[in-house]
Amino acid sequence: MLIEITEKDGICLVRFEGRFISGPEPEYIRARDEIAQRRSEKVLADFREVSQIGSTGVGFVVGIYASVRKNPRGRFVLVGLQRRVREVFDITRLSAVIPLAEDMASGLAALHSGSSAAAG
Repeated sequence: MLIEITEKDGICLVRFEGRFISGPEPEYIRARDEIAQRRSEKVLADFREVSQIGSTGVGFVVGIYASVRKNPRGRFVLVGLQRRVREVFDITRLSAVIPLAEDMASGLAALHSGSSAAAG
């Protein structure tokens, strides 16, 4: 699992790559702490390169979402879920809670518009 964190135009971009299924690894903890330290109001999680997700990954995403949404102006969008990953979010009903976008452009548009939900 690769987690890359950058910031552009006031948006924290978190790119994930690989299988997000193993237990709590130091990479998850480092990423979670770095995202929290940035205190970004807008976070876009790019899942286009994530082929599988397990309970640890789901918990990680929910934790980031919850920490961002603590701020009344906080916005979070999850982008590019592959079929297997989308099924997990649908089964757990998180796709009805966490804003989803098909691609980067629509995810960024949702964050820039201040919308709390994106087309998913």
